[in-house]
Amino acid sequence: MIVTRPKAFSQQLEQGDFPPEGPVCARAAMLIEPVDFSVCTESAVDNPYMILDGTTDPDRALRQSRGLAELISARGIEVRCFPGDPQTPDAVFPNNVFATTPEHFIIGHMLHPGRQKEAERMDIRNHFSSQGYRIIDLSRMDCIAELTGPLIIDHARRIGFCGMTGRVDDTGLRAMHDAFGLRMIFSFDLQEHEYHTNVVMMILAGRACVIYPGAFIDAAVPAAISNAFPGRTLILSKEEKNAFAGNCIALTETDLFMSRTGINALRPSSIATLESWGFTLHSTELDEIEKAGGSLRCMVAEVF
Repeated sequence: MIVTRPKAFSQQLEQGDFPPEGPVCARAAMLIEPVDFSVCTESAVDNPYMILDGTTDPDRALRQSRGLAELISARGIEVRCFPGDPQTPDAVFPNNVFATTPEHFIIGHMLHPGRQKEAERMDIRNHFSSQGYRIIDLSRMDCIAELTGPLIIDHARRIGFCGMTGRVDDTGLRAMHDAFGLRMIFSFDLQEHEYHTNVVMMILAGRACVIYPGAFIDAAVPAAISNAFPGRTLILSKEEKNAFAGNCIALTETDLFMSRTGINALRPSSIATLESWGFTLHSTELDEIEKAGGSLRCMVAEVF
């Protein structure tokens, strides 16, 4: 089921047909190490978070990527790290291209041709096939579906939240609904200057939400989403959102990861709120990689 009106979304929730039966968090994190990291100007057409000053340090980007892998591993979470490809020097955000359910390995369809090359990697396809996952390949379809960039998922209740921008179209929306086996997607429009929902909101371990209301065209949308997590919604400021504080991920029920840029921008009250909900915050420097217009959440493809 796909709903597009806040009232319809709220009514569906009130009917109580979404028990928390799914896995709350992924069992592993998938990362792709940068090789010859650089920023692809092609993506800057619709990604205002990119820094196009012509300065990138590939060695520093690699160190930061490895620092993230170490940070996650230190919490006892499995990390599956794949080598980068010099032909795709900005391929550091696999969550847009690859995703899983407990049964399926899903390959997205990227908007920009430069990013579409990432979906062709046979080593990654073969790895998940050998693990028993059945492949759902949206990259072969006539659609745009950048997976968990535009689509935020409450895995416990199997509810999706999808901001409609150029990074997803109606066909891609329906394809992702089916591929992820969701019970419902709440689809809505983001402001023109936003490109991915995972920069402006995130669901944390199925029990909390962080969100920046100013990113939504209809103010009733973030209000309805907040009501889906009563007493557990953190409203981000514009400054927090712009520093990628919303581009975070809970990889266990209590371990919340965001970049050093994001955590440094958090107001003391925001940190206190997250900690009061039982989250321990973990961060690492990712500012070199953030020049490509994404942050920590974008770097992690979830393995269920």
